[in-house]
Amino acid sequence: MQSTLKEMRNGHSVLDMDDVSAVGGGVEDAYGEDRATEDQLVTPWTVSVASGYTLLRDPHHNKGLAFTEKERDAHYLRGLLPPVVLSQELQERKLMHNLRQFKVPLQRYMAMMDLQERNERLFYKLLIDNVEELLPIVYTPTVGEACQKYGSIFRRPQGLYISLKEKGKILEVLKNWPEKSIQVIVVTDGERILGLGDLGCQGMGIPVGKLSLYTALGGVRPSACLPVTIDVGTNNEQLLKDEFYIGLRQKRATGQEYAELLHEFMSAVKQNYGEKVLVQFEDFANHNAFELLSKYRQTHLVFNDDIQGTASVVLAGLVAALKLVGGTLADHTFLFLGAGEAGTGIAELIALEISKKTKAPLEVTRKKIWLVDSKGLIVRSRKESLQHFKKPFAHEHEPAKGLLDAVRAIKPTVLIGTSGVGKTFTKDVVEAMASFNKKPLILALSNPTSQSECTAEEAYTWSEGRAIFASGSPFDPVEYNGKVFVPGQANNAYIFPGFGLGLIMSGAIRVHDDLLLAASEALAVQVTEENYEKGLIYPPFSNIRKISAHIAANVAAKAYELGLASRLPRPQDLVQFAESCMYSPIYRSYR
Repeated sequence: MQSTLKEMRNGHSVLDMDDVSAVGGGVEDAYGEDRATEDQLVTPWTVSVASGYTLLRDPHHNKGLAFTEKERDAHYLRGLLPPVVLSQELQERKLMHNLRQFKVPLQRYMAMMDLQERNERLFYKLLIDNVEELLPIVYTPTVGEACQKYGSIFRRPQGLYISLKEKGKILEVLKNWPEKSIQVIVVTDGERILGLGDLGCQGMGIPVGKLSLYTALGGVRPSACLPVTIDVGTNNEQLLKDEFYIGLRQKRATGQEYAELLHEFMSAVKQNYGEKVLVQFEDFANHNAFELLSKYRQTHLVFNDDIQGTASVVLAGLVAALKLVGGTLADHTFLFLGAGEAGTGIAELIALEISKKTKAPLEVTRKKIWLVDSKGLIVRSRKESLQHFKKPFAHEHEPAKGLLDAVRAIKPTVLIGTSGVGKTFTKDVVEAMASFNKKPLILALSNPTSQSECTAEEAYTWSEGRAIFASGSPFDPVEYNGKVFVPGQANNAYIFPGFGLGLIMSGAIRVHDDLLLAASEALAVQVTEENYEKGLIYPPFSNIRKISAHIAANVAAKAYELGLASRLPRPQDLVQFAESCMYSPIYRSYR
């Protein structure tokens, strides 16, 4: 290990530091997963040294037909494989060819999950090298359909299922997981999966998908990732009647019973994995999401992707868009359709960024931001009946019934959709935006594609090609009046993998709002002139690992500045350190 860590890259030590035990944020690299160990010979340990049939069935170490002649002799593989030896590149080409034969995205999803269970490194090699093509398969929109049908397509369990049956025994359940050095946990209770509602235990597709992106896009080792589903029942009648449903067949537990189970889980996580394990809350319903974040952010390293991740990626897009629309954030007026986790999370981060830049108090900067919920424009006269997270945005104004009335009254320069309801940015709404804005900024963020507030084609056509558009799920390029517009994707996958890596590699102990602003700033500066010329306010995903390294470095730098980092001494070159810590899917050579 020592000799590899001293390996020189571009004339510098790969870690730029003396403490060689801390590759990847202080957790031992048991499987030789980091980029810094690419050239190191490793031993394929499971409980003992894996060999023969066991080795071929271990996804950490299996290389399929890529085992060399020497390895086949050393590890008793003779006769268990056909005689040909293939390179990893050839395996990748074959698999991509096979995947493209599937016409149904869900079939591709199932093929990718099978590959992940069979040959982990090849799965990540495929995903990293073909990220723009495969991201919509392992993540939104296809993962939404996979969750809806999870019971029917279920083959092998992935992650940990913690239900009410395990109450009082959660620490024991965590100890059942084979990996002991966990750095990131993504947990859901399945109550609000994307824009699809309560999918109960079948929401496991979300933590599994998110963590595969932590590895592929952010370079966090697969062995350090743990997907968890908390099953407290479901209120989805269709699932309760489905013979293939894999979860508890009961109505959702609420109140004290729910709170006690979550508290036991959070305490057990800290007891089993320590202070620095990142817990990412994913797709909890509004009432629980805000409560859990505020309850545990002072005692645990927690992050809610729906509230904070979405906010950070949208803020980055808005900052980048200023080069196209002009002015500063403080010069713009923002109108949201949807006042739940995503909407209020984005609104609060925008207000915070304007406050930092202008030195104006938050109470003042929030007045630039207006929200519309199911009952119309949120105004002061409604304040008594509002949920607590909506109240800061209840400003003095006449009531407005629907979105169109609100657009005409407020005259926003930026329209943001987080409603989870499709087709709500109607022709009248987009035309109204275009009537008083030279370049209206329209973000239709709801997922999956079917729930998007409008399509890219509608936004460009109804605004006569003047809109700057981005969405939560991907849309194909649009040709309008002879010009090709490439819609951007305000995808949380830009932020959370790099953000998580930054927390891990700095040994951060808490998530501060300034770390989210640092992530946004790092993403915004990655947009090039070439991207702007196409109307893009986000960089292409093809460079995502480079982008993630810069986000991680910026987040880590801010953690050190705020005194939240526990990993000392601070590496001299944080970008280089981030890159050296990243998981590499290249096959290792076995002794």
